[in-house]
Amino acid sequence: MGYISWIILGLLAGAIAKFLLPGRDPGGLIGTTVIGIIGAFIGGWISSTFLDHPVTKNFFDGATWLSAIGGALVLLIVYRIFFGDSRSR
Repeated sequence: MGYISWIILGLLAGAIAKFLLPGRDPGGLIGTTVIGIIGAFIGGWISSTFLDHPVTKNFFDGATWLSAIGGALVLLIVYRIFFGDSRSR
């Protein structure tokens, strides 16, 4: 997959991660979108490096989507730990 596909996948993965982990984030919509894109790249890298499941050229591969959403979820949780949930203030 090319970089444009990863960005689109990251946008969708970020939206799904935000849906699964609701709440107000300090970065707002832009921050969550960037987290989704970065999380998709990290999830794909982890999947291909450590889990021995290389990212395929197929955009609709289930493992690719799970790794991207998982990466976005982990990054969103880490982001909330370091920068706090704005709803608690």
